[in-house]
Amino acid sequence: MAKYSSLDRCDLIENNEYGYCSLIKATKSVLAKLDIENKVAAAITPMERIETPLWNKVALREAVINAIVHNDYSFEVPPKFEIFPDRLEITSAGRLPESLSEEEFFNGISIPRNKELMRIYRDVELVESLGSGIPRILRAYGEDCFKFTDNFIRITFPKSIYNHASDHASDHASDHASDHASLQVKKLVSVLVEEKGRSELQELLSIKNRDYFRTDYLAPAINDGYVELTIPDKPNSQNQKYRLTVKGLALKETLKRKE
Repeated sequence: MAKYSSLDRCDLIENNEYGYCSLIKATKSVLAKLDIENKVAAAITPMERIETPLWNKVALREAVINAIVHNDYSFEVPPKFEIFPDRLEITSAGRLPESLSEEEFFNGISIPRNKELMRIYRDVELVESLGSGIPRILRAYGEDCFKFTDNFIRITFPKSIYNHASDHASDHASDHASDHASLQVKKLVSVLVEEKGRSELQELLSIKNRDYFRTDYLAPAINDGYVELTIPDKPNSQNQKYRLTVKGLALKETLKRKE
């Protein structure tokens, strides 16, 4: 398990190994650590006190157990849990079984990779019922939180709030910043999730003119500190993508709150 202060993997601030013990003990250690990290924010209204954790607790538990139980250990790579300022990423080794399509996977059909491991986890009541984990994750985050590659499966949970130790700006300050951002910048920030290329952003915003997008949307967002380049040393790289900064994430949360 790793924790970063940056939105990429450049600034590692914590690294914990939970191996060299039984998988049951390792699972409980990971769950306990994430329970500590899953801070709860409280909002008090005239009618009630509303508490919101960073990540949905049910989905988080299911994702952790699924990553460990269904990991392909023949790769000799353990599941990885990474905490970023704006999200949690859980990566397990192995693709979907050949006989299981993505559609079937999302419909809750389960083909356990490690059948004996699944049986043991049921015996110790870490798993409730076969195939129930994915529907619980989908209920909270939808299909977009899953990413499949040839060798890995990754689940990404965005934070419901952004609690940056280095960012001491109040909600009033965030609201003030949002008032100064242009409408175009606000639109760009609203659609930018994770890392996107220029053409992807133009498509999301339904903008065909490249120059107009660059001068009215992208450049102001970068200059005002809401968006940053993934390859800052090579701004014209064909592999260039863009992501929200901490300031951009705060603006996005403010816009959601106002909606």
